Amino acid sequence: MGDNQLKRPNLREALEERILTGDGAMGTYLYAMGFPVGVSYEEFNILRPEVIENVHRQYYEAGARIIETNTFSANYEKLLKYGLENEMEAINRAGVRIARAAIGVDAYVVGAVGSIRDGKLKNVRTAKVIEAYKGQMKALIDEGVDGLLLETFYDLEEMKLALRIARELTDLPVICQFGVEDVGRTQDGVALVDAFDQLKMLGADVVGFNCRSGPNGIMRAIDSITGPVELPFSVYPNAGIPDYVDGKYSYSAGPQYFAECARKFADQGARIVGGCCGTTPEHVAAMSAALNNYVPQVQPTTAVSAKAPAATTSETVAKVTEAKLLSEELEPNIVDIVKERHTVIVELDPPRDLDIRKFMEGAAALKKIKADAITMADNSLAVTRMSNIALAALLQERVDIRPLVHIACRDRNLIGTQSHMMGLDALGIDHVLAVTGDPARFGDLPDSSSVYDLTSFDMIRMIKQLNEGIAFSGKPLKQKAKFVVGAAFNPNVKHLDKAVQRLERKISSGADYIMTQPVYDPLLIERIAESTKHLSVPVFIGIMPLANGRNAEYLHNEVPGIQLSDEVRSRMAGLEGEAGRAEGVQIAKELIDCAIRHFNGIYLITPFMFYDMAVQLTEYVWQKTKK
Repeated sequence: MGDNQLKRPNLREALEERILTGDGAMGTYLYAMGFPVGVSYEEFNILRPEVIENVHRQYYEAGARIIETNTFSANYEKLLKYGLENEMEAINRAGVRIARAAIGVDAYVVGAVGSIRDGKLKNVRTAKVIEAYKGQMKALIDEGVDGLLLETFYDLEEMKLALRIARELTDLPVICQFGVEDVGRTQDGVALVDAFDQLKMLGADVVGFNCRSGPNGIMRAIDSITGPVELPFSVYPNAGIPDYVDGKYSYSAGPQYFAECARKFADQGARIVGGCCGTTPEHVAAMSAALNNYVPQVQPTTAVSAKAPAATTSETVAKVTEAKLLSEELEPNIVDIVKERHTVIVELDPPRDLDIRKFMEGAAALKKIKADAITMADNSLAVTRMSNIALAALLQERVDIRPLVHIACRDRNLIGTQSHMMGLDALGIDHVLAVTGDPARFGDLPDSSSVYDLTSFDMIRMIKQLNEGIAFSGKPLKQKAKFVVGAAFNPNVKHLDKAVQRLERKISSGADYIMTQPVYDPLLIERIAESTKHLSVPVFIGIMPLANGRNAEYLHNEVPGIQLSDEVRSRMAGLEGEAGRAEGVQIAKELIDCAIRHFNGIYLITPFMFYDMAVQLTEYVWQKTKK
């Protein structure tokens, strides 16, 4: 045991006395420094120890008093991928020594241990998992960590297995953190309150969340817990949702936002507040300053979540009849319509489970008030949802409303994309929006691959090639498709002129219409109108009503491509429930008032399947334009 450990209270005592600031990301920070993906960053403990020590020191100097070892994937099974399995002990021991050398006597080193069964290794035999955890944890403990951090676990059973092993080996503090996608439950379906109770019984000292979500998602997870938790929380959120710009990943949530969220987490009982993917020393410095001498008003976590009704078996998609196809050929497409009058496209999110009832109810309500089309994303934010092609067919059959489906470059290679488009044509679904798609590694299945055989420019051009009766391969088809292809446009950028130039390239590739990201500033709507008035295709302005104050802050700080004005954030601040939705609708109406003066196309994006908000706003468009 080194002198550092003798000169300050142990980690358990420190957690009883004050809130501790954790460090930030290691992997994404190394990536931002220019180190390539696809290598073992844990091997840097041996190959580039000075780089790892420098990162640890930056976090310490920023105010972090809990430093994680660079050992998240340093177990036998994960190192096997790189041929480093025989270096497992050396990598872990070096990780502890490097972290210890970078900090002062007032900070703590915790051994980072990640899930093994988190993707492609899900079926690794339990005996091998146990062996891998024991080897890694023993190396970390023997080298003198102050505690263990079990992080980014999805299944309670694996977390319990790792915790049991930790407790067999040591009485050091153990922190247990889940990466949660389904708010209120672990990935294997256990209610969070029950999961935390079981971990407490097995000897966990701290429970909490990291990765997978930004501050908003983790706060929602905390709020969804249906009873008191008798252990302190730890939280390490991502810096929002990553964006992919000019061949590099970037994160949008800034340090000031993290500072504000740190205090909110402290009020919920968090005793450790740090950062995960995308966070930097600047984020840590902001959180540390916000939590300095901060006395939280700790309250039991008793928020109640409403469980969605159980899924029912949906009927098999019926075939589209010849009469239906013939009738569609006679209908004007969305571009024809928007050239003549104001036109409303409404987005509904495909469900993440097998229950389509609310989706279909929303579609029927929108059909009733004469929305022109319903658009559906293609696994947006890389989160797995029901197939939008299946839902599009159901919309045509059951609701008789035009579907407009998004096609992401991320999920399909050239073969799959042409096959997908041919299937859409056979179903008579001819309105599409070509998008790049958020990277798979940041979704709910992080070990899945992002394909990106095509850019959005390529996608538009290739789909229009099908309209000429020519396959992607260049071979002739027996008939021509009739796709109407849209392109996405993000106007929430510093240099709008450059964004418009990129849009012009999409139009040159064959885009027939444009759909924008949500806009929350009337002045920006006017700038968009001025900047795009020369374009030869119609623009649909995106307007997404805000659901509550936290939704507003999440969108502004964590979601790439969305920015809210200070006025909008101020108006939404602190609002929840019906009051939040009412103000969100009112703000959206004011944006519509501006938009309809400049554009015929209105693109309404429904938040959290609150389709009644979209219904109100569609009716408002008709009221203002006298449809």
